[in-house]
Amino acid sequence: MMLPKLSAYWFRAGGCLSAAVLCSCSWFSSSEPAGNPSDIYLQLGVRYMEIDKLELAKENLQKAIDQDSSNARARSAMAFLYEKINNYDEARRQYEQALTLAPDDTGIQNNFGRFLCERRQFDKGLVQLMKSASNMLNDRQWMPLTNAARCHLGMGQRPQAEVMFKQALDLNPRYAVALFEMQKISYQNGDYKASEDYLQRYLGEAAHTAETLWMGIQTEQALGNLSLANEYRNLLLDKFPLSNEAKQVAGIR
Repeated sequence: MMLPKLSAYWFRAGGCLSAAVLCSCSWFSSSEPAGNPSDIYLQLGVRYMEIDKLELAKENLQKAIDQDSSNARARSAMAFLYEKINNYDEARRQYEQALTLAPDDTGIQNNFGRFLCERRQFDKGLVQLMKSASNMLNDRQWMPLTNAARCHLGMGQRPQAEVMFKQALDLNPRYAVALFEMQKISYQNGDYKASEDYLQRYLGEAAHTAETLWMGIQTEQALGNLSLANEYRNLLLDKFPLSNEAKQVAGIR
């Protein structure tokens, strides 16, 4: 079978609360162009996951594993696919196998750590995330830092989370996930101007979601910018009419 020639490819995904976040906080990486069938199937599977063609994604990821059962990144990608279809037991099994095969892989540490935190196994998750974040060979340190910060939020530790989100943004000031998390924290701290600034920075990197529009409404109302708050409200109702956030504002004029 002739396989297409593919270049080295990054797929970032991750998170817990929404598909948008889930596609921002994990990664499957390779520093070399795909030159063997297993890696080519891995890249194809990841690309199919990006466009939600999950059957084709699973088929290609399984071929990657069949071609090379020691391909840890393929198992990590397969674990993420199982997350997407809510098969968390199989996702855990694949992550554990991936980590056994490549215990020092910073991407796998990040992905599995995020997964554990989302299952409320915070201490175990933080161990993996901090291994990834502290490895100076990891050129995506802001991702495990962000995931570790979100883990602290899950533990009710907002001050620790804020420190780590800021560390992530020091490394990558354009990282949309951390920017939006800081927007929410700033609002919760009563610093509405900072909240507005973080939202504007976020919008320079990513499109509005129902949640960002909802937070924008709250922030601009707190600042007394009722015209902009109403603009966000109209966008929310127009672009995300079926969202929970739209339902909350539908009766507010």
